[in-house]
Amino acid sequence: MDQKFTLLELNKNIQEKLNVSFPESVWIIAEISELKVNRNGHCYVELVEKDAITDHIIAKSRATIWAFTFRMLRPYFEKTTGRELGPGIKILVNASIEFHELYGLSLNISDIDPNYTLGDLAQKKIEILNTLEEEGVINMNKEIDFPIVPQKIAIISSDTAAGYQDFINQLGNNNFGYKFYTKLFPSLMQGLQAEESIIKALEKIYNHENFFDIVVIIRGGGSQADLGCFDNYLLATNIAQFPLPILTGIGHDKDESIADIVAYKKLKTPTAVAEYIIEKISQFEDKLIVSKDRILDKVTDYINDQRLLLSQIVAVSAPLVKNKIDKHYYELKLSSEKLRNDLTKFYYKKENDLKKVSNKIEKNSSNIVHNQSGRLNSIKNQIRNSSSYLIQKQMLNLNNLITKSLLLNPENILKRGYSITYHKGKKITDINKIKENDEILTKLYSGIIRSKVKNN
Repeated sequence: MDQKFTLLELNKNIQEKLNVSFPESVWIIAEISELKVNRNGHCYVELVEKDAITDHIIAKSRATIWAFTFRMLRPYFEKTTGRELGPGIKILVNASIEFHELYGLSLNISDIDPNYTLGDLAQKKIEILNTLEEEGVINMNKEIDFPIVPQKIAIISSDTAAGYQDFINQLGNNNFGYKFYTKLFPSLMQGLQAEESIIKALEKIYNHENFFDIVVIIRGGGSQADLGCFDNYLLATNIAQFPLPILTGIGHDKDESIADIVAYKKLKTPTAVAEYIIEKISQFEDKLIVSKDRILDKVTDYINDQRLLLSQIVAVSAPLVKNKIDKHYYELKLSSEKLRNDLTKFYYKKENDLKKVSNKIEKNSSNIVHNQSGRLNSIKNQIRNSSSYLIQKQMLNLNNLITKSLLLNPENILKRGYSITYHKGKKITDINKIKENDEILTKLYSGIIRSKVKNN
């Protein structure tokens, strides 16, 4: 029958075997998967190993760095490597292998070799740069035309960072009086979440790419270990392919991050970024002034040349013009004399024609007057004879009327014994119109008889 062990016996047996096999500490290559520091300063790490092809985890182990050791190792590592000790970092550690009956296998780290991490980081950096170059994006942002006058600036920074305030102050207090529009897109600028935060800020700016002229990524101060997020492939490819020029001022001039390499321009500090922008506008202004002076010089030279040319033309043309004027004046004078003579001849001709017409009219008029005078005398005699006849005829008619009038005169009628009876001033022609006792007047040639009417 096989030998049987209790769990405790098995764990103790494993512990004894490990102590025999690994009596001293060993150097282990691994990647940090998780790292936590408790309130007492002890650091608890989860180490993993990944498959080089699939990137799958193929081994995992817990490790501990006690507070006293961690307080010494951490600053030394970060100062040497320029990277924060945290997840994603490959490290070479010296650790003792411990196996506890209750807690299982654990590694107790006593030392870290930063040179290994430096080599690994350098290798990763080279690999990322090679990948960006193979993809053809490494210089894309540098190839974008920088605006002639960059005035609308999108800023990626922490809103509490001193570097952000330095940038704003330098930009706003420039000696040239240039005005800028700035918009802050707040972002974490260090730590594990910085990469994702910066990429999100870039995405927000991308939604307004037609408004902004340039983008600046700035941070001030901090340790070299804070630069780890700027050596990331995903952030680098976002910067490299961004449609606007990106200026970086992340506060370190010793090391050049991948973000610095792929950006349009790397500058040391946020203040240096502001000075670069101001200098670009100043250079453009200088070009404008130089262009203005060149244009003024060219215009002045052109005007002077034209004045000289005009003077020469005047000098050459004046005699020619004078001769031309004299010639035309003489020709005009001849034409004037000829016109005067022609007009005089025309006047005399027309005057003779008028006299001929006048004589002809006068002669014709005399004939007409003579003819009409004879005709008028004939008409006058006819009128005289007709008038005499008409007058005689009318005188005869008048005498007849007078004779009739005399015969019809009431006086002459009364003389012949006739009378006229009146009633109330009216002639009586109808006896039925008078009544008994009406007073009537009877007019006779020699007088008037008054009488009253009586019935028979």
